[in-house]
Amino acid sequence: MKFAVIGGTGLIGSQVVAHLNSAGHEAVPHSLSTGVDVITGQGVEEAVAGADVVVNLTNSPTFDEASPAFFRTSMENLLAASAKSGVGHFVILSIVGVDQVPQLDYYKAKALQEELLAAGPVPYSIVRATQFMEFIDSVLSWTADGDTVRLPATPVQPIAAKDVAAGVAEVAAGEPLNGIHAIGGPEIFNLDELGRITLSHKGDSRTVVTDPTAGMFAVVNGDVLTDKGAHLAPTRYSDWLS
Repeated sequence: MKFAVIGGTGLIGSQVVAHLNSAGHEAVPHSLSTGVDVITGQGVEEAVAGADVVVNLTNSPTFDEASPAFFRTSMENLLAASAKSGVGHFVILSIVGVDQVPQLDYYKAKALQEELLAAGPVPYSIVRATQFMEFIDSVLSWTADGDTVRLPATPVQPIAAKDVAAGVAEVAAGEPLNGIHAIGGPEIFNLDELGRITLSHKGDSRTVVTDPTAGMFAVVNGDVLTDKGAHLAPTRYSDWLS
């Protein structure tokens, strides 16, 4: 099959392209660097022309109140072009628990993206993943202050980006789900605990202080960012660290 992977040069997209091509498909990466602008629409029709499947892995440049506009415009442009071209399957990557954290602008934006896809003209699949292991360092940096890192005890289920890419590629190569497929890491940690494990492994002497008000994940209630019923990926956090 022929795949148009929009956002196909990024962390996940490049690996999705590699997975699909190694499986004998034709996967073509598209991004701003290849002349495809999902906001202005430049190059979008050309990118999806002739594709059996469109995989949209583009992401908003910000996580703030501007993010809903990005996802609305990009999805409207991509869905219109895909319908016009006769694309038979449209796949996006979303987040486990995305509809349970309305306090976060970015999560509201991703939930909007899901809604637009489900209401759109093309058969679809939504892959929801838990938090990427690759983002843990960024999470630590948000609330770092001198010798202290403040983190809430929010439960998370970290997954390696390579496992996310494999899951997206598998769903994209299958029949449209017209629904959601959830994938997650094999272990659940409290975020403060994960911070301590990470710093210890790196030989970082900073102290993690449990603070229920610290950082973006402080507004998350309960364990909505985890999914014990998700398809569990194989990579454990300790193996990824090493």
